[in-house]
Amino acid sequence: MQIKSAKELNVYKKGYELAMSVFKLSKDFPGEEKFALTSQIRRSSRSICLNLREAWAKRRYEAHFISKLTDCDGENSETDSSLDFAKDCGYITVEQHTALSSLCKEIGAMLGSMINNPGPFLITDKEARGRKSEVRPGLRPLISDL
Repeated sequence: MQIKSAKELNVYKKGYELAMSVFKLSKDFPGEEKFALTSQIRRSSRSICLNLREAWAKRRYEAHFISKLTDCDGENSETDSSLDFAKDCGYITVEQHTALSSLCKEIGAMLGSMINNPGPFLITDKEARGRKSEVRPGLRPLISDL
């Protein structure tokens, strides 16, 4: 089965699950954290999926693909650290922390595997030639489309 979208990747699905769980839990954080921990943990958890989508768009170029995956991994680590703060500040339970930190660890392992073995995810020259951009009526083709 050929994956056509980053949304089909298990790591994307797990990242999305993490971001949504963080969002729901952070609704109960104190108001004084609105522009601190709340916004930071929401941003970093969402950035895992967002950077993964960027990586997927750049998979024609191995270095760019790996760079964006590395950004994903960094955002995942940042989210994990923010979960530590949330637990230690008493905003989430030990059980919630354990579950979400475990998910972060799983996401990190998946990203690490992709970073260390990007080949199966990259677009080959043959695939790239078969993916010529479609020209919509009324638009002139770019030189790269020819």
